[in-house]
Amino acid sequence: MRQPAIADLIVKGGTIITMDPAAPELENHSLAVKDGKIAAIYPSSETFWSAPEILDASDCLLIPGLINTHSHLPMTYFRGLADDLPLDIWLREYIWPMEAKILNAQVIRDATLHGACEMLKNGISMSHDMYFNMPAIADACTEAGLRVIIGEAVIDARVSDGSLPGTQIRELRQRYKDNPLVDFDLPPHSIYSCSRSTLEKCIQAARELDMLLHIHLSETEAEVQNCLKEQGKRPVHYLNELGMLDQRVLLAHAIWVDASEIEVLAAKGVSIASCTDSNLKLSSGILPLKSYLDQGVNVSLATDGVASNNDLDLLSELGNTARLHKAINRDPAFLPAKEALKLVTINAAKALGVEHLRGSLEVGKDADICVMELNDLQSQPLYNSYSHLVYALGSRHVRDMVVAGRVVLRNGQLTQADETELVATAKAYGLRIKAELGQ
Repeated sequence: MRQPAIADLIVKGGTIITMDPAAPELENHSLAVKDGKIAAIYPSSETFWSAPEILDASDCLLIPGLINTHSHLPMTYFRGLADDLPLDIWLREYIWPMEAKILNAQVIRDATLHGACEMLKNGISMSHDMYFNMPAIADACTEAGLRVIIGEAVIDARVSDGSLPGTQIRELRQRYKDNPLVDFDLPPHSIYSCSRSTLEKCIQAARELDMLLHIHLSETEAEVQNCLKEQGKRPVHYLNELGMLDQRVLLAHAIWVDASEIEVLAAKGVSIASCTDSNLKLSSGILPLKSYLDQGVNVSLATDGVASNNDLDLLSELGNTARLHKAINRDPAFLPAKEALKLVTINAAKALGVEHLRGSLEVGKDADICVMELNDLQSQPLYNSYSHLVYALGSRHVRDMVVAGRVVLRNGQLTQADETELVATAKAYGLRIKAELGQ
């Protein structure tokens, strides 16, 4: 008789939404996890695999861990700090001054840990973060168990004379080379906070280091008008002239683009991180999603930071995006649920250059798994899993999270952080920030 193979973990008995076109939905199947990877996917009736730890996923959906392609985790303590304001006023009169007053390594680490845990509870297994102090972010995400690609925002006002973007990344890559949760990229913040020279230095560094570039672009109509005035061309054409689009690039927002710019982005293989809720709340505008998809541009979804969203709920972002674009295109058949789910799974992985590792549940890929329970009033009856995931289910249905093969959320409870302590710490910081505001 054949002896069972030994795995580290088995997630047993659910309906697996693989996001693999070859086998998209598998009922009553199990996942065997070994060394942080998916070792097998098989009918739950089979007994070839055993493991010391088993998650019973009966009456659950198993989906790839969601991927958030644009965030600012350390801004978590600025949730609700300054709402109902235009982007420029929000940034220059509230966010940037408060950052200057209170930011240090400890604040960044504490706020990141809070945000990372919030993401895990919302079904997110990986985020793409732009902020400052990369080691503090890396250590906090590692503590929580969240995957992260981190970039220190390059802004002219913070760049020392003669310093080269990317210098610190070489050292950090070496420091974290054995950490499977952490990687780095290079993010010039925006065309309005970086000079032509700074952008050119970022492009050169990204080329030398073979790194993804990550930049806010065309988030507001005013940004485009200023670019036309200062550079004589629209933002996408400006970046293309600089050579940035010849590198691997992810554009955050990219709302105010015209047909000629979309054509360039499609030809260059550039990906977009759309932040629907943040853009609606700041009244920045609405992504031309249909035009992007019609031209074959890879689009993903992101939460942005909670200071402008005000949450880290990517499933909510997904449902809002699908509904919004049906309405503005006057087409209820636009972006069907199965296609919409790609925006936070395999398309998001492609945007970050990790589609060979994540974004779908396939043998050999990283074991990043979200278990969603289906035993409440809102989740029954179930006719179409994709429809439920986009239109009915939410973050409160996230029961378990496995990241890199480790259970980091079990029955709704964080396994690597104390949620009560996180809440108490956030309250204390809230009092401090109120005092700084004179409230």
